[in-house]
Amino acid sequence: MKKLTWRIWVLIIVLILSLVSIFVSSGGISFFQKGVLVTSVDANSDAFEAGFRQEQIITSIDGVVVENLEDYSIALEGKYNSLGNIKITFQTKDEAIIFFSDHSPEITVAKIPKTNIKTGLDLAGGSRALVQAAEKELDSVETTELAEVIENRLNVYGITDMNVVPISDLSGNHYVRIEIAGATPDDLEKLISEQGKFEAKIGNETVFVGGQDQGITSVVRSGQQVGFETPRQNPDGGYYCTFRFAVFLSEEAAKKHAEVTNKLGIDIENPGYLDKKLELYLDDNLVDSLFISKDLQGRETTQISISGSGSGESSEEAYEDAKLEMNHLQTILVTGSLPYKLEIVKLDTISPVLGKEFLNSILLAAAAALFVVAVIIFFRYKRFKSSIALLITSISEIIIILGIASFIDWNLDLPSIAGILATIGTGIDQQIIILDEARQTNVLSLKQRLKRAFAIIMGAYFTALVALLPLMWAGAGLLKGFAITTIIGITAGVLITRPAFSDMVKKIES
Repeated sequence: MKKLTWRIWVLIIVLILSLVSIFVSSGGISFFQKGVLVTSVDANSDAFEAGFRQEQIITSIDGVVVENLEDYSIALEGKYNSLGNIKITFQTKDEAIIFFSDHSPEITVAKIPKTNIKTGLDLAGGSRALVQAAEKELDSVETTELAEVIENRLNVYGITDMNVVPISDLSGNHYVRIEIAGATPDDLEKLISEQGKFEAKIGNETVFVGGQDQGITSVVRSGQQVGFETPRQNPDGGYYCTFRFAVFLSEEAAKKHAEVTNKLGIDIENPGYLDKKLELYLDDNLVDSLFISKDLQGRETTQISISGSGSGESSEEAYEDAKLEMNHLQTILVTGSLPYKLEIVKLDTISPVLGKEFLNSILLAAAAALFVVAVIIFFRYKRFKSSIALLITSISEIIIILGIASFIDWNLDLPSIAGILATIGTGIDQQIIILDEARQTNVLSLKQRLKRAFAIIMGAYFTALVALLPLMWAGAGLLKGFAITTIIGITAGVLITRPAFSDMVKKIES
């Protein structure tokens, strides 16, 4: 039995590390993990305060084993039919969480992925937007800052399966690309189309604005200081539902409130209130006017109640709209306004079903192509071992690419899959060059012929590398996935798989 060369051992070690990167997580081998994965937790919610965090794995609820989403739903079914608070124990991989409330925890759960490979929007489904500042051309630093602000705002909504990145095209234009899995274009447009400039005014004087560093210290998002009135019917049809929640102000904002209200008089028609209201503006549009009690005149109050309403064709729709509007307003109060008004340059969506069909078709085509190539190699060179070696090398390249993608948390999208296919094609071409050179009958030794083959391969590698680098920025970064996966693939090829394949050929031909 011939000994394995160090190049083949390097390939084996890299393959093992790649498989570990793909299938092993902090909780063990991903394929065998049971439970449900917490994918998002509403910020400032009861669930967050109880200890729920993203990436936790729930394994049981009140002692009932949870292995999948169906078990999770069954375990919670019927627990919140009573009006009072109840205690439920959620067991995670690391700790037990005691949740005491009259409603289910404000979390989103999903099945545990079988691998660590992350799929992009094209495969997972969702919406993508390409945005830029509407009234100003931003440089790279300003675009990066804008991306951070947008990501912070979306984080407050509890959205985790998202990707917000600053990008630029070859013309020097700067954009922010926002991808949210599971969202519709309307959802995404509503999240980012408004600048979110919130102002609370009394008369023409601003008392405070949105943002925790702009006068608001805390926004209450659950508990007794948050409530909804029973939906009521409008005279002209439809329903409306009013909401309220408490906001705590900084000392500076409280002093400003006292200073402005001290100048006001008593409302003649409503003697219990001052003669001017606290008016709430969102993006310069009046959203609500609140009466100010005369007892608050000149007082430095640090707590006020904000209210608003939602509407719908039915009472249920009005209530759900009120919840959405309240959440939106709370988010703006917490995060403040975006530094610029945004212009949506491109907005599109893809169905996860369509993405899955694409992936299945691509995998089937790749497997068929590899099989056909192996058959052709067998009939051409009349060596079964050569066909097997080519298959092993090509599959190894795919595993290495996926392992590196898992290690760097790279989201694989359709351009990335195209890059993997391009890598397979390039790899097969170069392996055929090695086989052809190895079987040449001339005065050169086998070692010299393989060196000549590698000279051709390295020339092709550097040519491809130079051609791929501009694609990192072309099309506002939409081809970045193709460029990165192809570069990873061809680099792993010339450094790891081609040398190993060359040694395999030496053993086959010698």
